[in-house]
Amino acid sequence: GETTCDGKKKMYELLAELKDVHILQLPQGQDRPYAKDIWYEEICLFREAMEKKFGVEITEENLRKAVKKRNRLRKALCSMYQLQETCPPALKGTEMMLALQQGTFTFDLEKQIANIENKVEQARKAYAAGERPVSASAKRILLTGCPSGGVIQKVGMVIENNGGVIVCLDDCSGERTNKLLIDENADDILRAIADRYLSIHCSVMTPNDGRIDNTKEMVEKYKVDGVIEVVLQACHTFNVEATQMRRMVEDAGI
Repeated sequence: GETTCDGKKKMYELLAELKDVHILQLPQGQDRPYAKDIWYEEICLFREAMEKKFGVEITEENLRKAVKKRNRLRKALCSMYQLQETCPPALKGTEMMLALQQGTFTFDLEKQIANIENKVEQARKAYAAGERPVSASAKRILLTGCPSGGVIQKVGMVIENNGGVIVCLDDCSGERTNKLLIDENADDILRAIADRYLSIHCSVMTPNDGRIDNTKEMVEKYKVDGVIEVVLQACHTFNVEATQMRRMVEDAGI
């Protein structure tokens, strides 16, 4: 577990009554000169805890192999997201959301990568052959805010059944996060891992201007007509940040 939003970090105390729990103390911002060092130390402690718990040695060689594999998955996901740049897009947004959700149940990472790469290849071939799964008149929607995996029907399908198409997933599982790769050739691979994860523009960080700037870029890249912010109950950090998001989008004329 990690000390992100209040609901999660306090929930882990209850979970610890049922299962072994290790908590990583996350810095509350990214701009302090010591933030990276604090998080790096937390990752080192986490490695030690995992080695002790499972009686294994987490070697640098195996970490580098894992980094390369995870980077391949991130690149495959980004290639899927970028299918939506076309007008009309090559996929329904809910197809992307379902593919992401399916991946959470695919514990073989190689299989998960192959599934995404195959989906991208098939979508490109179909589009080149003239297939258009989405109407050219569909309003192009960017979905931002809280993780959207649990609201595919409640939000995603409602949008796409009512004249819209999700062209950009700007939540924690979307392009904003997956385009952040780990430096596979870093001298200290564990620090490279730590630095990458601390760079994520999560709303628990203060300030978190990078998220707003990224969304503005995505609005332009995907030729967005409208932005919908998903705020899950008890996710107060995204709830508060929605004010800044609304201001930026309205200033951009979206």
